[in-house]
Amino acid sequence: MLVQPLHFVPVNPLGLSSSSPLARLLHKELRGDVLFSQADRGRYATDASIYQIMPIGVVVPRDQDDLLTCLDIARSEKTPILARGGGTSQCGQTVGEALVIDNSKWLNKVIDFDKEKLSITVEPGMVLDHLNAWLKPHGLWFPVDVSTAAQCTIGGMAGNNSCGSRSIEYGNMVHNVLGIDAVLADGTQARFETLENMTQNARVQQIVQGLQQIATRERDEIIERVPKVLRRVAGYNIDLFDCQNPLAYTDDGSANLAHILVGSEGTLAYSRQITLKLAPLPAVKVLGVINFPTFYQAMDMTQHIVKLKPTAVELVDRTMIDLSLSNPAFRPVIEKALVGQPQAILLVEFAGDSKAELLEKLSALSDLMSDLGLPESVTNMIDAGEQKALWDVRKAGLNIMMSMKGDGKPVSFIEDCAVPLVHLAEYTERLTEVFHKYQTEGTWYAHASVGTLHVRPILDMRRNGAADMRAIAEEASALVREYKGAYSGEHGDGLCRGEWVAWQYGPKLNQAFSEIKNLFDPDNRYNPDKIVRPPKMDDKSNFRFAPGYRELPIASKMDWSAWNVTRDPASGLETAPGTGDDRTGGLAKAVEMCNNNGHCRKFDAGTMCPSYRITKDERHVTRGRANTLRLAISGQLGDDGLASAEVKEVLDLCVSCKGCKRDCPTGVDMAKVKIEARAAWVDRNGSTLRDRMVAFMPRYAPYASRIGGLLAAGERLPWVAGWLKKFVGLAPQRAFPKFQRSFLSQQTESTSAGSKEVLLFVDTFNNYMEPENAAAAQAVLQAAGYTVHLNIKANERPLCCGRTFLSAGLVDEAKKEARRTLDALMPFVHRGVAVVGLEPSCLLSLRDEFLSYGYGDEAKELAASAFLFEEFLVKEQAAGRIDLALLDLQPLTSNKAALHGHCHQKAFDAVRPVQAVLKWIPELDVSLIESSCCGMAGSFGYEAEHYAASQAMGELSLFPAIREADAGTIFVADGTSCRHQIADGTQQNALHVARVLAMSLGRP
Repeated sequence: MLVQPLHFVPVNPLGLSSSSPLARLLHKELRGDVLFSQADRGRYATDASIYQIMPIGVVVPRDQDDLLTCLDIARSEKTPILARGGGTSQCGQTVGEALVIDNSKWLNKVIDFDKEKLSITVEPGMVLDHLNAWLKPHGLWFPVDVSTAAQCTIGGMAGNNSCGSRSIEYGNMVHNVLGIDAVLADGTQARFETLENMTQNARVQQIVQGLQQIATRERDEIIERVPKVLRRVAGYNIDLFDCQNPLAYTDDGSANLAHILVGSEGTLAYSRQITLKLAPLPAVKVLGVINFPTFYQAMDMTQHIVKLKPTAVELVDRTMIDLSLSNPAFRPVIEKALVGQPQAILLVEFAGDSKAELLEKLSALSDLMSDLGLPESVTNMIDAGEQKALWDVRKAGLNIMMSMKGDGKPVSFIEDCAVPLVHLAEYTERLTEVFHKYQTEGTWYAHASVGTLHVRPILDMRRNGAADMRAIAEEASALVREYKGAYSGEHGDGLCRGEWVAWQYGPKLNQAFSEIKNLFDPDNRYNPDKIVRPPKMDDKSNFRFAPGYRELPIASKMDWSAWNVTRDPASGLETAPGTGDDRTGGLAKAVEMCNNNGHCRKFDAGTMCPSYRITKDERHVTRGRANTLRLAISGQLGDDGLASAEVKEVLDLCVSCKGCKRDCPTGVDMAKVKIEARAAWVDRNGSTLRDRMVAFMPRYAPYASRIGGLLAAGERLPWVAGWLKKFVGLAPQRAFPKFQRSFLSQQTESTSAGSKEVLLFVDTFNNYMEPENAAAAQAVLQAAGYTVHLNIKANERPLCCGRTFLSAGLVDEAKKEARRTLDALMPFVHRGVAVVGLEPSCLLSLRDEFLSYGYGDEAKELAASAFLFEEFLVKEQAAGRIDLALLDLQPLTSNKAALHGHCHQKAFDAVRPVQAVLKWIPELDVSLIESSCCGMAGSFGYEAEHYAASQAMGELSLFPAIREADAGTIFVADGTSCRHQIADGTQQNALHVARVLAMSLGRP
């Protein structure tokens, strides 16, 4: 669902550069964002490569008029321009000392659509997945399906000449672009398309004639030097006039001048609208997963597999398999594909209109593998859901690889060399020997079908990585030349392969590229120093970890030693985990886990990242936050480190949903980092009254519950409530929490119902605000035959997880609560009694934050024994310890239930157990609301300055889904915040799953 971005004005958008005439002029003339602060520029100084170059400034144009005005101003000020979309380039194409223009927030509209002609015109900021979601109802798609489809933009794809998994069937970007409306460096607007259709004014005519003269003059050199493989994206597409080319860019062999812009990386013109060729959506797809005992066999047999005419053949190597198995989101998916312990698997897809024909192709694939000596090696996947899930794992390949902890990381610089399939096995074997020569290992995945394998040697770019990168590149290039391949096969040139353009094409064509650049951009203002006159790939001054990079000393409050690891360079495996004493280095490395892939910018699945979904601002996405934090802890934003105002600003809309903990393939845990940043801010600046009111709620709740009626009466006096809310900083639209008589105060320490035992951990919210949930859980557990113990100790206040203290940055107070909780619960844990909780954010703290307090084995033992209410029921039922007949569940008055999962449930894969126990109720149809964060997020939605953002998050999908549900639907939400947000946003009551089960038992 596409939504209008909610606009939040930066605290100081012009920052220290406000004296810049360019900044002042842009700010005066444009309606979009003009960002010149050090932090804003730093967030755009990197892409998904190893490079960092601080831009002059950043502009986010509101519309096409804004864009044209910005280009006019830049031209008058002689300012270099750099177009940017999702910022996912892996070679440094979208970093440079220029004025960065971010198309992704506003320039993302469909301009024209012709279903009959299979064409569509879009603005450059259109995200590929957004486009395909728009096209799906028409039975069409844009088939250049790159792995970053959820965040990459069409403009960026055109700039890089992107390819995707199914290029063997559909070709590269250049084969699927019909026309480009562009702005030249001198301000001329022109449409580039087929020669016969182009309108040629004097300026355009000059360019066309110049291109034709160059192509004619260098025809022999083009035939000799341009690689004869599909995947070749280096330099400019100078061979577009060669109609005899067997890899021609157009179906009819005609010359299309738009194709000179495709792959030009924004160095020739600014593409403001792009017309694409569409394809019908395949009616049916099937997938065969081939398991290979050796990597060499997978590479060697690909040449035979492609003869079956698949639409894709994609590689996943053993390293990626192991990393996928270690990721809770990917493990169940990859396990279904494996046969034994393969060293590599190939995903072979067939697509078409007839399922029967495709099943025959799968059968032929199995027969082929038997003939090749690998019987029983193919796992067939017919179900569309299973196929998509496995493709999602493959698409996350790069990010999975980058999830390695420690300083050594897989580095992109030779990762998409393309060689003919007949040489693929030998090439990969010899390149592996090169890696071993330099005492490292490579990670392999991707496009086996076209001989383009993404391989990244594991290098430490803080130390000797640059020298090894240069040496490996030189040896790899010699292999590519020997096998008559292409050194740049998919991801473009940028900073890491620009200098290799001359090597690939020779001095004559390299000079021709300079002439082409001069034809279009004689002043070298459009993305300067890319493709033509590029820097050396190992110019360390351009590295993200440049010489002199340091980390400020940080007294971290929590244990980050898991990230401070060393790694065997030859195997890439962790050899020495960090210790709890080295916490600061681990925190820095946890932040640096972000490789800028931009997966947090996705829009249609998972939780991450709710604040970006409502703002479309780089500063309000996990990547932008991670970059800001990295700049802060390395002193690039000053000496304040985590306590800086810039860090506070980027974390302002972070709702600590933990979506990134699960959805981010590299495992950036921004919620945990925010705790440290919040603590650093509080240590320096102190806490507000509002923050302390929230933080200490568990301690004053016993007293508030005794005067709950008085508090409720105050809410009925608008002038009193309004003044108090304004004084504290609460949203006037929200009602004060309603305290009730404590559930635990009415209980004894245990209620006997059977020989089995369980301890019900009743949190502050379910004890003092919604005691009916605790009563329902107690009733269900008793009905299941359990003696239910409660967290009651005479003359002591109830136990607390400490989460409210964490949200306020009071980590030491949270640790005190954790210590008290451990002391009370460990006797139960030691005798094998499970600890069961109702509130996801509270109970899951026992499995997450408690492990970071330095409490050692005790914390680990409690974490292993702590379960959400529904997790416990599912576990016990699977073990045969619950007889469902014992529960005696009956149909409800409604036969439909809609479930919204709490963010922390999603982060810990704990939503499925809720679905499972609801399905125990006879005749109940359970549906899952595909939603991100509800928007309440603890106290976030109560805060006056965050109310609008809170509601916008709810409106993304949760509120509409509830409003559109059938009358009588039961809404289920385990989170206290979620239930309150649903009530405020939709006037519907949502229930904890324990209450739904109790209702089915006939309990109130």
